[in-house]
Amino acid sequence: MASLAARALHARYAQVDALTLPSHSGALERVPDIDEVLVDDGCDERELAASIAQHRYDACIVTWATARTARVPQLAQIPVRVGQARRLYSWRFTHRVPVRSELGDVTSHWSQIVLDYPRAIGCDTSDAFPRFVPADADDAQARTLMADLRLCADRFIIMHPTNAIAPKRGIWPVEGWAALATALRSRFGLPLLVSGSPADAPINAAIVRQAQDDEVYDIAGRTGIGGFGALAQRARLFAGITTGSMHVAAAVGAPTVGIFPFQTDTPERWAPIGERTAIVRATYPCRPGERKETCLDYACIAHLDVPRIVAAADSLLSAR
Repeated sequence: MASLAARALHARYAQVDALTLPSHSGALERVPDIDEVLVDDGCDERELAASIAQHRYDACIVTWATARTARVPQLAQIPVRVGQARRLYSWRFTHRVPVRSELGDVTSHWSQIVLDYPRAIGCDTSDAFPRFVPADADDAQARTLMADLRLCADRFIIMHPTNAIAPKRGIWPVEGWAALATALRSRFGLPLLVSGSPADAPINAAIVRQAQDDEVYDIAGRTGIGGFGALAQRARLFAGITTGSMHVAAAVGAPTVGIFPFQTDTPERWAPIGERTAIVRATYPCRPGERKETCLDYACIAHLDVPRIVAAADSLLSAR
């Protein structure tokens, strides 16, 4: 979502670069609105600022402010600096933008919240669809995986059952996802790939075992983010929990069903943006005050609303 700010900035500036963490560089390198990706590897702030100062940037917007991300542009002597208001370090910004949620707005999509930063210096875009363009090597990775599994383009489905919390807690239920895999296979008759990171492999393997279907495949860790994007570009459908993979799938044009199983999820804010997308909201009655980071059993995951997810997928594919 933050990459949309780069598109808005291109309305005024010839070159727009991004400074990001190492774990995010692979995604941003595939965003055509960004000209160069710089990496903050955690070095000394003054050393990082000196490196940035060599580029002689005219302006900087900080889409996620911390004490470090506020100090570095100032130390780099970038004359125009836009960032969050109402923080102890906000004085370091020349333009301070209140986050909408702090003003009581809980429904605006995050893409619009991000665009408030370039708007503060007169830059905007009417095209708020994120872009993700797989590289040639990504296409090759996707084709190799498809050949290994004997898949044809537009003749398979991707299901993504995990978020960043799932492998860390060790209690992520698989029965809801196995039921969804079975239902999608039954409805569309296509092979189903269960995607995820290398850390998700044990969960994915358990889902595949429980599904008991020779055409449900675990592909956790078999592609990078670019290869996943190239694979999603060729899929008939993506259905998955709200996470970065959901947004990449939507950005490459895959019909995308975003699943928001937690009562604390905010689909208005984090819905996938694409030409063909749908969301399925939480229906399981979580305990009051339950948070996904501390949930004791993830009952909402065990009791996914499979009929509604399949219906949403059906509506997307019927509209093609």
